[in-house]
Amino acid sequence: MSTRAQHTIARTVTIDGIGFLTGADVRLRFLPASVDTGIHFRRTDLPGSPLIPAHHSQIVPRQRRTAIQRGRAVVEMVEHVMAALSALEVDNCVVELDSTEPPGGDGSSQVFADAILHAGLVELDRPASRMAIAHPVAVGDTTQTIRGLPGTRDVLTIRYSLDYGANSPIPAQVHEVDISPATFLNEIVFARTFLLETEAAALRSQGYGRRTTAKDLLIFNGKGVIDNELRTPNECARHKLLDCIGDFALSGYSLVGRVEAHRSGHTLNAEFIQRLMSSHEAGIQRHRPKAA
Repeated sequence: MSTRAQHTIARTVTIDGIGFLTGADVRLRFLPASVDTGIHFRRTDLPGSPLIPAHHSQIVPRQRRTAIQRGRAVVEMVEHVMAALSALEVDNCVVELDSTEPPGGDGSSQVFADAILHAGLVELDRPASRMAIAHPVAVGDTTQTIRGLPGTRDVLTIRYSLDYGANSPIPAQVHEVDISPATFLNEIVFARTFLLETEAAALRSQGYGRRTTAKDLLIFNGKGVIDNELRTPNECARHKLLDCIGDFALSGYSLVGRVEAHRSGHTLNAEFIQRLMSSHEAGIQRHRPKAA
């Protein structure tokens, strides 16, 4: 299995926006980090500005999103940031936040990818940590599954299939892609978060999304998308694939192989990474990040 050099960003870049969950004004900064640092989130609004490693061991249970926690410091909805960093091959970076969540942007990874591209990358003098899927690994049940399989090429291929049944306003759809910076930017980065109108109403009743409207992401009712338009017919499958990229990045390694996901969400994505890591420890090419 070939490898590439680690990267960090060339300079600090800042993103200002609104958090989807809290509705708070949020400032996020991507900062360069040294070789073998890995990805860490820093809560600058908390005493001592605590760091949280972007690692599957820090995942805490949530519905419809991925959150990481260290001590009392939590960052919600890390998946869209992690997808951009991972797919654009940023191995070492500190992500500073002055809130509990990143800016929502348009519900995709576009705002984060744009910032990373604006910052530029610097190659470091250490190989990136990689892990090839050596044997089949599967999680799930009769309704949702993820299978990891050995690949025939030196790349991570993800196939996501989405099917919520004949009565769903979201049609069945599939997307498959070999993950690279180019394919991420061309096929995945723009795909937005989606949910049903009933789900959006339930979230608002819980106090979430008070500054988010149907124009900010994809909300479906029985007639289709409300106050918005799809960017591609299978945008929902592409967004779920984007979530997979971000969640799988919490393994701490660049994966090589084939992953087939059907109706999976963040909880099953996390279970898959845990199962994969525990069954493949002996075969990992190790260049472990430094402890924070």
